[in-house]
Parts: sequence; C-alpha cells; structure tokens
Amino acid sequence: MIVPNHWAEARRQHKTSSKQITVRRFGWSLESEAEAQAMAEQRANEALTDLLSGRQLDRREKKAAYNGADGVPIREEVLTRLGETVITRNAYGAHCLNTPHVLFADIDFASNVPRRWTAWSMAVLLTTSLMAGLWMQSASVALVGAFASLLLAYALAASAHAIWVATQGGREAMARRRLNAYLTQHPLWGVRVYRTPAGLRVLATHQTFRADAPEAQEFFSAVGADPRYVRMCINQRCFRARLTAKPWRIGVRAHMRPRPGIWPVNPEHLPVREAWIERYEAQARAFSACRFVESLGSATEHIDVMPVVELHDRETRALRQGMPIA
Repeated sequence: MIVPNHWAEARRQHKTSSKQITVRRFGWSLESEAEAQAMAEQRANEALTDLLSGRQLDRREKKAAYNGADGVPIREEVLTRLGETVITRNAYGAHCLNTPHVLFADIDFASNVPRRWTAWSMAVLLTTSLMAGLWMQSASVALVGAFASLLLAYALAASAHAIWVATQGGREAMARRRLNAYLTQHPLWGVRVYRTPAGLRVLATHQTFRADAPEAQEFFSAVGADPRYVRMCINQRCFRARLTAKPWRIGVRAHMRPRPGIWPVNPEHLPVREAWIERYEAQARAFSACRFVESLGSATEHIDVMPVVELHDRETRALRQGMPIA
C-alpha cells in the first residue's frame, strides 16, 4: 500500500512522418514534488520505449482516486499518518482508513439479482414462447414471445429472487448465517461485527493479513463481501473502511468542489473546497459511520490489530449508542 503526499505528471512524444505518439504517466512521492516529477519522467520514458517496441499499453493513465487505478497508488488527500495506517479524504469528502494488514470486509445488503437467476428466467420465458409458437404453428408468436422474454426476464428474476430472499429470513439473516458458518469452520478466527447503513462491516482481530492473501480472498468469498470492495483491496494491496458519514446521507447535497474531488487540487480551487469541507465536517459530527454490534469467534486479539480497532471505533463513533449511522 502506498499513499503519496505528492503527485506529478510527465508527457513524452514521438513523431514520424506518418504519426505521432504521445504518452503520459504519473509520478508520486512521500517526500517532495521534485521526486514525484522525476518518477513521472522516468515512467513516461519507459512507457514510450515500450510502445515503440510494439508493446500494447494505455497511452494515458486514468486520474482515479482509488478504484480502477491498478498499478497507481491511492490518490487522495492525506489527513493523518499513524505508522502504516493512513487516513485520507476520498473523492466525495469522507474520511477513509487505509491499512495494509488489518482485514475489513464490507457486506452490502444489495438488491442486485444474481445473473444466474436472470439467465434462468430468460430460459423459462424463451422455452415457453417457442412451445407456444409450435403449438399454434405460428413463427410470429414465437418471435413476439422471444422479444417479450428479453423485456420481462429481469422482472421475473427479480420477483422470484425477492420471494426466495424473504423465505430465507431476509438479507441480513442470510449474511449472518454465512459469517457464522465460516467462523464455525475456522475456530481460530475472531471478528468484530458492525452495522452500516447498507449492510455489515466485519473486522478480523485474531491476526494480520495481506489483501491478496488466499485466506483473505477465501473469507471475502465465503461471507459475500462487496465485489467492488474486494477488487479495490487487491488493486491497492490494502484494506479500507469509511470513517465518517456519506455527505448525501446527512443533508449535504452539494458535491465537494471542484469536481471531481481527486487530489491534488489546483491551489486556486482550494478555498471553495475548504468551505465545503467545513460544512461537511460540522454536520458529520452528529453521525456515526457504523455501529458496533458484537464480537464473534476467537477472543484472540493480535497486538498489531488492536490499535487499528481503537482508531476505527473512535473515528467512526461506533460505540456511541443512539447516534444515527450514515
């Protein structure tokens, strides 16, 4: 995990009589802008050399804060550094904890319908349409039915899936059963469970992990961790937890300016950004990012994990009873 303090970008061009190649690459540094610029120049030179040798590369890297930035570090404003743990401000203004070794897993109670359910409903509707066409000896009936199947498949799948979820006791009960089943099969595991506005957050306390470790990936899969979160963990080689409220959940409707809020920001735009931050911080103090529910599994507490637990619980206000979560 790398969260730089300084960023730079370099551009290199190669012209011939028939075409021009332009590549851009970022550089970064914990120490200085000059060091970041030197890295950018080196990376741009290397990328141009690779392109001219026939290697297929993106000519320009995305200016992405976190997700989608494979190979490029986390690009967010650093608020606090505490050893290996870094607190940043994300693209929509919230504080985020970034840690290379303490496992967090987000489990969202999303209403997304699994693709296999949509495929099943599509197969049922298409088969019904074809059978109807054969029975009525009408190609037009079969074609109309097939077209209708395309339109109705997701609606049928969503309805069937919702009924199935209800018979299982709801999404939270299903998530709890998956977590409890994993802990039963892995008695050395100990976790803290938190309620978030959209689901559960699980924090492993018995040992440290690498984000790309097989054990971490197995746990993510078993408990149904948010796939987007899992991809981000692997890309950035760290775990992550939001520490403060999402702005739109606490009445801050305006986006952080300038848009997008990717760091660093042009100095001339800092006053409007800071004005937004001042309003957000004032309103966020009345909310928790999550609420502690319980500890499960092993009571073992790893010495390197507990400082992160204490930081997380303090900054999220997870132990404050009665405070709304957002």
